Amino acid sequence: MELVVALVSDLHFGPQASFGGKLRKLTGDAPALTRAFVERMNEVTRPDLVVNLGDDIEDEGPEADRARYGECIAALRGVRAELFHVAGNHDVIHLSEAELLSAWGRPEVTRLHYSFDRGGYHFTVLHTRERKDHDVSVGPEQLAWLAEDLAGTSLPKVVLMHHSAADQDLRGNRWFEGSPHICLVRERRAMRKLFEEHGVLAVFNGHLHWNHLDVIRGIPYVTLQSLIENLDDDAPGRPAAAHAVVRLGPKRVVVEIEGAERARYQFDRR
Repeated sequence: MELVVALVSDLHFGPQASFGGKLRKLTGDAPALTRAFVERMNEVTRPDLVVNLGDDIEDEGPEADRARYGECIAALRGVRAELFHVAGNHDVIHLSEAELLSAWGRPEVTRLHYSFDRGGYHFTVLHTRERKDHDVSVGPEQLAWLAEDLAGTSLPKVVLMHHSAADQDLRGNRWFEGSPHICLVRERRAMRKLFEEHGVLAVFNGHLHWNHLDVIRGIPYVTLQSLIENLDDDAPGRPAAAHAVVRLGPKRVVVEIEGAERARYQFDRR
């Protein structure tokens, strides 16, 4: 049986955001692009699950963030599929864990790292925590939980997170070239060892604002482009409008990146 999972990341509802003096995030387009994503899911893709990989807002302050986070989640709730969420670094700057969990509206989810089973697959959601300009970490307690979670199921496993657990080559990345400490998880080698020991099928993340694939010891690590990334060098801009459709099947995993920069990856299941 095939399970279809749609992914979207880095929606960044909020004020205009420039980087290096240029318009890089088309935050003003976020509501319309999210509505278009939801419409496509409902009318064309019809996935079984939709997963939001985090950074729903461009943080500004507690009151504004609370309103915009709620607006983003409400828009995503328009999908006629089960909806799950990952916490991004921008989401937790001014909002508490309790506020995010309340917005998600899933009473069974009681913390920002959790897992669930659907359609014969086990999904592990990690909460990667970023200390501004310092590092990204999951911490020893979550790493121990990850080991227990993966060991506790015989189902095929998929990992979902915001930052990357791969050793990406960051040359050419507008945001993170020369700055692996704020986009790659510090404990990534230990995490990858657990993924390998427990037969994880694939790992998906956002955050880096580009499409990227690394295959490490047979496991694909897929980074998804931001929905609102400006593909042009500056204003007025051209949005990536990116999302991914993942088809999990008995013999292979197929990943199709949709939007302005399309890609397709296929992996045979072990």
